[in-house]
Amino acid sequence: MPMRPIHSETEAGDATDEGRGPTGVASPASVSPELSNRPRRRTFTAADKQRILSATDRAAETGSIGAILRREGLYSSQLTDWRRQRDAGAFGALTPARRGPKALEANPLTAKVALLEKNNADLTRCLARAEAIIMVQKKLADLLGIPMTLDGGVP
Repeated sequence: MPMRPIHSETEAGDATDEGRGPTGVASPASVSPELSNRPRRRTFTAADKQRILSATDRAAETGSIGAILRREGLYSSQLTDWRRQRDAGAFGALTPARRGPKALEANPLTAKVALLEKNNADLTRCLARAEAIIMVQKKLADLLGIPMTLDGGVP
């Protein structure tokens, strides 16, 4: 019986094309339209939150609240937060809050303060000019030998 040479799978290269290396599969040309470029955080409307809270409040059997949470894809901590919001205030408390830094409220006196600061700067400049003029007048009167009175006039 003739002996055939034994080749191991690693020598021949399984899934190769005549030992040249593995063949690759081309990636799809376009991305699936069902997938978004960036994941988005789920938000619930106040009506959805009320519906889920009322369903969990009506649940009487053991494990039925867990079933509701699994069906809706929620955590028990979200349910606790929503209950706290509902008990603390009103329907408006259940509206989703915007994430990130909060915008500061515009102070109604800001415009008035800016106007007063501008007026103060203008008056300070005028005062500095007036003091410079008075100093020049005093030096000129002193050079000319004209005596000055307290009210700034000539005697």
